[in-house]
Amino acid sequence: QLQLVESGGGLVQPGGSLRLSCAGSGFTLDDYAIGWFRQAPGKEREGVACISSSGGMTNYADSVKGRFTASRESAKNTVYLQMNSLKPEDTAVYYCARSRRCGRFYDYWGQGTQVTVSS
Repeated sequence: QLQLVESGGGLVQPGGSLRLSCAGSGFTLDDYAIGWFRQAPGKEREGVACISSSGGMTNYADSVKGRFTASRESAKNTVYLQMNSLKPEDTAVYYCARSRRCGRFYDYWGQGTQVTVSS
């Protein structure tokens, strides 16, 4: 069964770090670009980061550039989002999704993981 499962969310203080995981099953994650998105209450979903199928290219929203890093671990069929220097405005449900190419149509999505940044 084709699936994307996010994990690693939680409650963290401002300035702290979290690492989100996006594990794939039923397909090879390396064959796809993987995007990270987030949605805060009352706000539209926004793209946060994307990593190309080769892992050679990443792009980030201006709001997270320099703080978030996407990476791949092929052996575990997993993509990560390392989030540092977290701010309260990073609070949201975070989703990963697959696409043939960053910025194109994302056809499968995970269920999301909650990230809360608060003191």
